[in-house]
Amino acid sequence: MQHHLARRGFLGAAVALGAAALTTPLTAGTAHAAGPAGRWPTGFPLPRGFQPEGVAIGRSPYAYFGSLADGAVYRASLATGEGRIIHPGPGAGRSTVGLKIDRPERRLFLAGGGSREIRVVDPRSGALLHNFSGLGAETTMVNDVVLTPDAAWFTDSYQPQLYRLALDRAGEPADEVTVLPLGGDWTQGPDFTANGIARTPDGRALLVVNVFQDDGSLLRVDPATGLARKVDLGDLKIPNGDGLLLLGRDLYVVQQVTNRIDVVRLDASGTRGTPIARITDPDRFRVPTTAAVWGDRIYLPNARFGLDPDPAAAEYDVVSVPRV
Repeated sequence: MQHHLARRGFLGAAVALGAAALTTPLTAGTAHAAGPAGRWPTGFPLPRGFQPEGVAIGRSPYAYFGSLADGAVYRASLATGEGRIIHPGPGAGRSTVGLKIDRPERRLFLAGGGSREIRVVDPRSGALLHNFSGLGAETTMVNDVVLTPDAAWFTDSYQPQLYRLALDRAGEPADEVTVLPLGGDWTQGPDFTANGIARTPDGRALLVVNVFQDDGSLLRVDPATGLARKVDLGDLKIPNGDGLLLLGRDLYVVQQVTNRIDVVRLDASGTRGTPIARITDPDRFRVPTTAAVWGDRIYLPNARFGLDPDPAAAEYDVVSVPRV
């Protein structure tokens, strides 16, 4: 697990950090990021040594964060920034990487990283509802997750496949996880490959980050066949692409160690995208990994990959930036 996370955290570590806090429209001049909305905090701390990676926000103004250290889940109020551990996690070496909450806010779906697990947790009590273990191969890393009306889909960063956990009409998970091999244009690298996942704007396909292919690409995957086709993003490369956040037709691509978010406007089917903005904040971005939205702000945990000699003792935080 340490090998997987080290590889993931240091992808592109030689890239210099951003130079100025701004939102840059890619077809016009630059504009500084707007000020905070209302009186809610635009950033807040997480527990020391928490080692965050994923974030999820549902219908209520609360954010959930997963820990790479032990799989714990932390719930924070966006109104105050205060929070607590609601799920203690299964222990050292069994991470929570990506996570999502369903719309009724009855279930949190957790990607278990190198433990090769998918876990489902009650977001109110923190109780473990389901645990699916032994997924993939010995090198499997269950990385990120997206919810569709009938399934939770998970990426595997070391195997060319997705995991599908079927959901019934009430959102209750099936008894087993199925595997969807990736084909078509998908190119599997010799090491870490797949990362973030989202739906296309029309909801008919999935979008998956491939950090290896063509110096960082986005691929559209048919959920019925696994056929992957490269999305035309023009000259944009996403070698450090991590979490994906789709808002309407705007896809926010968090570029991890390069400390930026690239915003791409997609066509409805997700076959083509035009870069429209780049968000940077060198004063506050410390390797943000994933993103979730509440109102007019995007919230991101700072994972601080490679910045601390002892991640277990480091101070972590969450930052927010305005929507484009």
